Amino acid sequence: MASLDRVKVLVLGDSGVGKSSLVHLLCQNQVLGNPSWTVGCSVDVRVQDYKEGTPEEKTYYIELWDVGGSVGCASSIKSTRAVFYNSVNGIMLVHDLTNKKSSQNLYRWSLEALNKDSSPTGVIVSNGSDYDREQFAENPVPLLLIGTKFDQIPENKRHEVLTRTAFLSEDFNAEEINLDCTNPRYLAAGTSNAVKLSRFFDKVIEKRYFTRDPIQMTGFTDRKRFNFKSLHYD
Repeated sequence: MASLDRVKVLVLGDSGVGKSSLVHLLCQNQVLGNPSWTVGCSVDVRVQDYKEGTPEEKTYYIELWDVGGSVGCASSIKSTRAVFYNSVNGIMLVHDLTNKKSSQNLYRWSLEALNKDSSPTGVIVSNGSDYDREQFAENPVPLLLIGTKFDQIPENKRHEVLTRTAFLSEDFNAEEINLDCTNPRYLAAGTSNAVKLSRFFDKVIEKRYFTRDPIQMTGFTDRKRFNFKSLHYD
């Protein structure tokens, strides 16, 4: 097992959205009893069977890097955090479905990670529609959008919240998973969430090991630097 090939996946999002609980559930298949604030970065490992059930099946390690902090923190903290963004093969963007601000901040987290040599400031959030989705269409790093605390959304608010997350998913050109990290059934084998998760990890592995130009995020040139002009948010 020690000789398995591996890929690195960042887990990004505001403090308190449940990143540590999510990573524990994904890697240990157990609910995290007493989650605590992540200082710096915490790394856990999940085993993934690439193309399971096919002749190409192969086992890999998925390293999940749970990055702590806030997008609103001092530039010195952001600079320190940038060391975790080297040689990344995929990104999970995590937000709290009951906290709209945590969803909005995913744009800033993605800017910080994908443009790790820049300072993501001045992001405008509005109801406009001039956000250019093609910027993420050409992003080579696979993304997955994960909404937590699904169980805490009032029944009469679910349609509104899920409509909002659908916009996020479209903006990031990524599939979305919504779940409750205290209930393993949301990721049970055979569920749509489990299928999306496996598909994401397979995509990360494929881009790292089976493409002509392996994807390892080392920063973007000025020409490809992401710049959100306006983000449509109610």
